[in-house]
Amino acid sequence: MSTILKEVLREMINDGNLETAGDLHSYLKEIFKDALQEMLEAELEVELGYSKGDRKNKRTDNRRNGYSQKTVKTQFGEMDLDIPRDRNGDFEPVVVPKNKRNISGIEQKVISLYARGMSTRDIHD
Repeated sequence: MSTILKEVLREMINDGNLETAGDLHSYLKEIFKDALQEMLEAELEVELGYSKGDRKNKRTDNRRNGYSQKTVKTQFGEMDLDIPRDRNGDFEPVVVPKNKRNISGIEQKVISLYARGMSTRDIHD
């Protein structure tokens, strides 16, 4: 394990006030939830072709249209996500597909993509 990775882990333990295995599990669950949420946002950004608030580069009539809440089952347990919507209803999330509530197993793919420094676009491959 590299020195940098050890330093990052120590910082996570200290910042997260982690004292037990349960604390670590809860912390990782929150990080995973945040990563999924960001991936969903990035997917919609790719679908629409412009960043949130970037009206200058908007080249479509379609736009963001709020969120719908969805409870999904993962290896970390159940978690509530805010699934972004588009006005035209064309957005089909890949990371958390429509009509799918059990996404167990995606954790390894997400972690490996982020560990290699890849973006959400690589999930489509």
